[in-house]
Amino acid sequence: MSDSESDIDIADLRSKYVLKTVPFDARFPNQNQTRHCFQTYIDYHKCVKAKGEDFAPCQQFLQAYRALCPHSWTEKWDGQREAGTFPASLEP
Repeated sequence: MSDSESDIDIADLRSKYVLKTVPFDARFPNQNQTRHCFQTYIDYHKCVKAKGEDFAPCQQFLQAYRALCPHSWTEKWDGQREAGTFPASLEP
């Protein structure tokens, strides 16, 4: 592959994908983002219960918790929600 082909591929990828991080949240000012992860997971599920999955702000919570939380944690929490043992209220 020539340099010009790789430049085209990179430009194509950049047009398809926008990499960004979760914006600063003053409730979680420390480097440890564990609580931020957990709260965003809760916020997403409360939002979906109240407004439905297609509601745009719910999608922002989804993207945030997916960026912040390890996949193994969210799998565990999903299992707890299904079993009715999740340690927080998800009622809106």
